[in-house]
Amino acid sequence: QVQLVESGGGLVQAGGSLRLSCAASGNILSINNMGWYRQAPGKQRELVATVTSGGSTNYADSVKGRFTISRDNAKNTVSLLMNSLKPEDTAVYYCNAAPRVPGVVGFFEVWGQGTLVTVSS
Repeated sequence: QVQLVESGGGLVQAGGSLRLSCAASGNILSINNMGWYRQAPGKQRELVATVTSGGSTNYADSVKGRFTISRDNAKNTVSLLMNSLKPEDTAVYYCNAAPRVPGVVGFFEVWGQGTLVTVSS
């Protein structure tokens, strides 16, 4: 069983910064993509940023230039540095990973429990 544990959410003023972290635990052979998604009240969950095992990144247009995703393959962690935060960034942020474990063919998807980010104006 693979678990993702997020940390780093909280309340911040507009223009401020927060760093989210996510650690994957379990009997993991490797992890393909890792990423962050968010869900604001009354809205669908949306992609924020992803990073491949090779380090290639992808960002939502709304966060490009403000957010930076990074990962540590040796530690099975992924982080999201969020700068110049805006009230519209307020949401529950979810960590996502595609791990490979012994006895299972291919990669499967795992989600964290979510961490709340609130940006006040």
